[in-house]
Amino acid sequence: MSTATVQSRLTDIGPPSYQKYLPPIVLRNYGQWRHHETLAPGVLCHIAESGERLYTVRAGSPRLLSIQTLRRYADLADRYCGGSLRFTSRNNVEFLLEDPARIEPLKKELAALGIPVGGTNNAISNIVHTQGWVHCHSAATDASGLVKSVMDALNDHFTHEDLPAKLRIAVACCLNMCGAVHCSDIAILGVHRRPPQIQHEVLPKVCEVPTLIASCPTGAIRAATVEGKPSVEVIEEQCMYCGNCFSVCPAMPLSDAEHDGLSIWVGGKVSNARSKPSFSKLVIPWLPNHPPRWPEVVEAVTKIVDVYRGEARRYERMGEWIDRIGWPRFFQLTGFEFTRYHIDDFKHAGLSYARSAHVRY
Repeated sequence: MSTATVQSRLTDIGPPSYQKYLPPIVLRNYGQWRHHETLAPGVLCHIAESGERLYTVRAGSPRLLSIQTLRRYADLADRYCGGSLRFTSRNNVEFLLEDPARIEPLKKELAALGIPVGGTNNAISNIVHTQGWVHCHSAATDASGLVKSVMDALNDHFTHEDLPAKLRIAVACCLNMCGAVHCSDIAILGVHRRPPQIQHEVLPKVCEVPTLIASCPTGAIRAATVEGKPSVEVIEEQCMYCGNCFSVCPAMPLSDAEHDGLSIWVGGKVSNARSKPSFSKLVIPWLPNHPPRWPEVVEAVTKIVDVYRGEARRYERMGEWIDRIGWPRFFQLTGFEFTRYHIDDFKHAGLSYARSAHVRY
């Protein structure tokens, strides 16, 4: 279908065609890009079959953007690349330029604003994360503040391509996982460890009990009568601390400042290169919530990155490296404690167990 045909069918129903917002050079060479080259960390050159070249400057972003930051990005795009920019799935912002002479001036302006350029190839990309305390009602931890703390420690790995392979980090503030923690090389996941605290006095006034009971995916909520009033009870053994009940009933708060914390997972990826996609696996079951800098989490993530950088082979993703050396060796190198929480007791877990008698060290 031609561009003209697509645009002629635009209506006010649903989203507009994405082609309407593509830069002219992209439209001219749509589907005809031959390859790309890396000019510097964060700077790519895409070459079309026609010979035209499109230059990409990738920069970090805070993910949760103020209107002031958005206006700065838009102003830079207007002045350097005809208003064309895009956000990647991990919240990097990419400026699309046709004139290579504008690359260095753009990088200098980004640096003056405190915005790093990088995140390409064998580097850490921008951390994708969820809402955290700024917005989410079921968050066990903050997201944007935690990401800021982690990236302050790992910024050199964003601006320099000095890792064995690309490294993807994700943060989700609870196990509902609005982020990509199930498929990232390193994942930080907020965890609740206590069931909802039922406010029996408030519940009958603001909640519909049948809807509340139906909201629980594990059937942990049962109808009950408390002091002669309709209410509910929670079977703790069945509760998985998802916070779904709180979504429909504000009298079921889940957040707990003392017991909420974070866990660390590693080895996930979406890529099909060299090995099939894989899920993340648990490394640290719980770390305390210590805002505003989360020193325990930053130390753990930095340790994993440092060991991975020193031990993995070229092009080897985190999970591929661990598969090669074995989990016992991984725990030995990192110094993390192996606990009973690392033993997978899910009923179908046997499908992924190593079934030989050989243990790799």
